[in-house]
Amino acid sequence: QLQLVESGGGSVLPGGSLRLSCVASGSIFSINAMGWYRQAPGKQRELVAAITSGGSTNYADSVKGRFTISRDNAKNTMYLQMNSLKPEDTAVYYCNADIYSSPWRMSHYWGQGTQVTVSS
Repeated sequence: QLQLVESGGGSVLPGGSLRLSCVASGSIFSINAMGWYRQAPGKQRELVAAITSGGSTNYADSVKGRFTISRDNAKNTMYLQMNSLKPEDTAVYYCNADIYSSPWRMSHYWGQGTQVTVSS
């Protein structure tokens, strides 16, 4: 069973840091693009950051300069380093990936989400 599992969420004070991880497991041939999304209560899910298999990245304007996305292809793992956290970063964070289970079969996967709460 191919799946994505996030970890690393929690509660922090404004200005604090957290590092999220997302591990893909199962019958994986290769992983194409990966990304982090978040959804705050009452709001739509939004893209936070994305990374290609080659390491190219893009970020939402609201997190540029504070968040860093990275991946370790050998470990099928993606990370999100979040610094200078603000209360408005509070949300459930989801990882997302386009995963090939064979050279010709690609599916889109979501993790179960991890809660990030920034509050004093």
